[in-house]
Amino acid sequence: MGMSMMKGKATFFLLLLLPVFFSVGYAREEERGERGRGEIFLLQHSKQVFQTDAGQMRVVRGLRTKGVESPMHIGFITMEPNTFFIPQYIDSNLIIFVHEGEGKIGRISHGRQLEEGQLKVGDVYRIPAGSAFYLMNNGKDQRLQIICGIDTSESIQSGLFQSFFIGGGSYPRSVLRGFDQTTLAAAFNVSSSELEDILIGQEGGPIIFVKDADHLDRWTSTWTELLKSEYRHRGVPSTTASYSLYDRKPDFKNNYGWSVAVDEEDFSALRHSGIGVYYVNLTAGSMMAPHVNPTATEYGVVLRGSGLIEVVFPNGTTAMTAEVDEGDVFWVPRYFPFCQTASMIGPMEFFGFTTSARKNRPQFLVGASSILHTMSGPELATAFDVSEERLQKLIDAQRESIILPSTPAVPENTQQQQANNGRRNLGFNYS
Repeated sequence: MGMSMMKGKATFFLLLLLPVFFSVGYAREEERGERGRGEIFLLQHSKQVFQTDAGQMRVVRGLRTKGVESPMHIGFITMEPNTFFIPQYIDSNLIIFVHEGEGKIGRISHGRQLEEGQLKVGDVYRIPAGSAFYLMNNGKDQRLQIICGIDTSESIQSGLFQSFFIGGGSYPRSVLRGFDQTTLAAAFNVSSSELEDILIGQEGGPIIFVKDADHLDRWTSTWTELLKSEYRHRGVPSTTASYSLYDRKPDFKNNYGWSVAVDEEDFSALRHSGIGVYYVNLTAGSMMAPHVNPTATEYGVVLRGSGLIEVVFPNGTTAMTAEVDEGDVFWVPRYFPFCQTASMIGPMEFFGFTTSARKNRPQFLVGASSILHTMSGPELATAFDVSEERLQKLIDAQRESIILPSTPAVPENTQQQQANNGRRNLGFNYS
């Protein structure tokens, strides 16, 4: 038997087993009792990475199936006013999105040059794996809230990510403390006692309050100005540029909502990460039409409102029909048909990441711009075993495209359930 034939049979066999694998995952979710039936594409395994009085970080882990880790996790960072996320580097790529507040970011680029930039609400920014960085919330009365896509494709352990703190002391522990004290003293050209005073003093955690925020602000600004002149002299382009989702005109907009997708052609920094970004706003009761992502797996976070997410297996059976509220994290595998519908009680907004920085070009299955319109004819009618006229009447009934009006798709008790649950905080735990 030829290799191509063997590969073809193996692929066919895996496709047959795929619904079985996910059925096993569904059964395990049901046994855990963490969610209702069929909510296997909601990501619920949240871990608090750290928490201090000044801030915290939580991570929602991607799905792990048969020992294979998800290529992406979703992180939530909260920083109180006048706080500092101390310098570190991570063995994974980060794409950060500023959900609330403003802040400054500094990172090492081009090997050894410090760059600093201001981040505002709606900004997207990339931090490459291994690039040292810090964050500062220099606002006096507003939290800085960041959602980040954590791409673990370059991590030292499959599916996990690891922070290496440069600053620190007893907590967090600086990586410098791992060297022999004599070696380190010689490297710094200082005495061991001088070195010890520096390396054991910090014990406030990864995010700390800044005692003199104005001084830190002046210090970083001075370095920024010096480096700007050096870039002009050397012709080195700055890489601190961010991309504002809120300043971007929608790719699609009608009476029922709008959507934005940012790829490597829009924001060149994404070209090096292989991750795309999107944002969708649905009015009350509207629907993102059933569609397929042919090039990427999609991860999403409900930023505001509530609604319904439906996902379909390759064999045409229901994979998930799940109510979602503010703070819920979901994912949809590449090729799986799905749709999102806002509840009738208000709009729903969701933001997320895709595992490709190329143009996604989703294929819509329903609506005026659907692939059914493109393929309409005797062949498609034959596939459905109906007359061509009857099929055309069905296809032409919906005159809107991409974002559609809908009948109430969320159970009537959703409003009462939401009132009972109260406001959810996108994974940001303020206790």
